[in-house]
Amino acid sequence: MITLYGIPNCDSIKKARLWLQAHNVDYRFHNYKSEGVPEKELRNWIKQVGWEALLNKRGTTWRKLDDAARENLTQESSMQLMLDSPGLIKRPVLDIDGKITVGFSEDRYAQIRFP
Repeated sequence: MITLYGIPNCDSIKKARLWLQAHNVDYRFHNYKSEGVPEKELRNWIKQVGWEALLNKRGTTWRKLDDAARENLTQESSMQLMLDSPGLIKRPVLDIDGKITVGFSEDRYAQIRFP
């Protein structure tokens, strides 16, 4: 099972979706703005790539956080921030049978062995 997590209006998501469609990869899109992110999934992602790799510090959601929320982050506090505001998760998250890839790059996707 392949799931692409993100939000539909994100440019990286649009590029990833176009790439997957052009390469005839069957996937399910999970809009984590409207559907949320299951805590179990987020814990698995953090275990695989680390919370630092998942936390999007470039977006407007990050800039809107108050200083107290951005300071002294831990795995647990960052996870709670991402659960509360999924826009803080880097996009896209591509889940292929439980193994994830974060972010989009044509070169990286071309190296993935899709089922």
